[in-house]
Amino acid sequence: MPSEKTLKEMTNRARCMHASRLPEYRLPFGARPCASNVDIFFDCYMEAVNVTFCYTYGLYSFSYHEEPMYSVSGLGRYHVELMLPSEPSLLFYWFRFSVPGDFEALPEDLRAVSAGGNSQQITLYYGAGMDTPDGEGTLYLEPPRVGAEEDKYPFAFQITVYNKNFKTPDFLKGAMIYQIFPDRFARDTAFDYQKMINTDDRTERIYHEDWYEDVDTKGKPETGYLACDFYGGSLKGIEEKLDYIKALGINVLYLNPVFEARSSHRYDTADYLNVDPILGGTAAFMSLQNACREKDIKIILDGVFSHTGADSKYFNKFDRYEGTGAYKAFNVGEESRYRSWYNFCRNSDGSVGYDSWWGFPDLPNINEDDLSYRNFIFGKDGVVDTWTSRGAAGFRLDVSDELPDSFIRQMRQTVKEKTNGEGAVIGEVWEDASNKCSYGSYRDFMLGNTHDSVMGYTFRHIILDFLCGYIDADIADRRLEGFRERYPKEAYYCMMNLVSSHDVPRIMTALSKPCDTDDRDIQRGFKVDASDYDTVSSLARMAFAFQTCYIGASSIYYGDEVLMEGYKDPFNRRTYPWNRLDHRQEEALSFFKRIAGIRAENQCLRTGYYKTLMAEGGTFAFVRYLKEGRDAFGKEASGSRAVVLVINRSDKPIYVDVTEQYGSFSCKTSRNNGEIHPLSGQFILGGILGGTRQTGIGPYGTAFLIY
Repeated sequence: MPSEKTLKEMTNRARCMHASRLPEYRLPFGARPCASNVDIFFDCYMEAVNVTFCYTYGLYSFSYHEEPMYSVSGLGRYHVELMLPSEPSLLFYWFRFSVPGDFEALPEDLRAVSAGGNSQQITLYYGAGMDTPDGEGTLYLEPPRVGAEEDKYPFAFQITVYNKNFKTPDFLKGAMIYQIFPDRFARDTAFDYQKMINTDDRTERIYHEDWYEDVDTKGKPETGYLACDFYGGSLKGIEEKLDYIKALGINVLYLNPVFEARSSHRYDTADYLNVDPILGGTAAFMSLQNACREKDIKIILDGVFSHTGADSKYFNKFDRYEGTGAYKAFNVGEESRYRSWYNFCRNSDGSVGYDSWWGFPDLPNINEDDLSYRNFIFGKDGVVDTWTSRGAAGFRLDVSDELPDSFIRQMRQTVKEKTNGEGAVIGEVWEDASNKCSYGSYRDFMLGNTHDSVMGYTFRHIILDFLCGYIDADIADRRLEGFRERYPKEAYYCMMNLVSSHDVPRIMTALSKPCDTDDRDIQRGFKVDASDYDTVSSLARMAFAFQTCYIGASSIYYGDEVLMEGYKDPFNRRTYPWNRLDHRQEEALSFFKRIAGIRAENQCLRTGYYKTLMAEGGTFAFVRYLKEGRDAFGKEASGSRAVVLVINRSDKPIYVDVTEQYGSFSCKTSRNNGEIHPLSGQFILGGILGGTRQTGIGPYGTAFLIY
């Protein structure tokens, strides 16, 4: 194959150009509804022949097509008007053409002799690039690969073709979400340690009398670690802290599982229709729901539908529940309505075997295609019906990519029917949900049929890479813009943008760049080094400022607002340090509330338009704005007409000029050494009407300009 230098020379010679995020090359921008039209332009070498638009579309199977392109100017610019498929799908495209010339550096098998026999020509392909400005493509010597199980190199351009009726709940667009691990957030004022112990007599459980005692990682000697230690956090405890939560600007509570289960994480569901008694039972949920309604806060529940607990009323492996569960039904032949939910077999020694989640015997897999199970979840008085009638605003689906697409489609349809279209379905998807592949197929995740949106683990990855210095602002911006291009706007404004969660290290710990280890003794003892604390805490504030101002729903994991630390599970699930905040945590909480207040007061930060103003080195600046008083969805919006965020990742002060002219904003580096606020450069500025504002930002600092 030719060297990189040879390929670069060919690219320059061909002068090829298609940038999928620029209107002069693709219009309209981004994901598009079914059966809409897209204009696609391609600039190519003047002597190119047989310029062809190549595309393939589908989801579970794909149809490949080619369309000749014709010059629109005689100057090497080509155009095609594409009517997108009438059904939700993914469309991948690239360009193919031949260029005459002397390419002696190329292997013999890549050469083609022209019809005249007097010159040589080679067929080239122009596909998507990696982290390129404005989605600019690059030249390849072979066509892109887009098969679900193929290595996706060379890359193709993508258009996400979504259901034209796709509509997400307004409450979720630009929401402020507070994620709570229920056992670890707050005990209620009437907490009784002895009552907690008496609630459940399972011998494997460990009960902490001291709220501030560290989490257990050993379990009892006779059982080993089973994540069965409890602190007595409750739904009533959450209710009593609603004033605190509301002061953070929160309008959505996302609760990790509350259904009855053996473990403290409750991803081993024992009873889908009732709240765990140790959390206060279903009555406590109804009380919390009523209190949240008064404060205009919605509740999203964590739904675990790919597996249950072995210790559950459905599987009932240990005979702790009344009635015959599926395990006993298979083992001894008794009847059980749950038998068909699970897949059993006999091992060679005659013991009972069954499918389980990632091989954990405590988590038997569900057969989600079983119609009796679907009736239990989606039917009258089923799980969705029960919890939406109790006031839940929707579900976050645990391990979405392990659920069949048809199951998730039925979930969304049922949630919408039960909530007059206003319920939400959020998926746990860690990768790019627009082109996610699993189980040998692309998934129907961002086409308007299944999820309203997904968890923002890709957002977290980009922000951490930037704040840790692994990538500069330009790369971070290109990656974020790539997701904005591929996700439908309805979904992107609901993205659950997070920097911490119950499944990853907390932001303070992640920014400290800990060594990757599974040794829980090392994880337990890991703390941010005292010499790095000020820097790390400033970067954590910067992460919060970014997610608060960026497009999507800002999702805060409980305790991040006071800079809680914690490595992997279970150390990221420690108890909230009520009444023990030090002065640095109090300052962080004050900063958090101040920034959350700006978002609450200015709708442009929730549903406004977006534009990157500067992305260079450690400086990232963008503006959220309204157009003639309306947001990106054409609705009248309150608050300021624009808010500019500038963040400085570096250890030196920066100075920038932010200019507004006729409602359009720009940003550039300034040479005027203006004043720097003493508090690590983290401050808020009032903007001015028109003109230029010179702004100084200290090391690891954040600045807001409000117009």
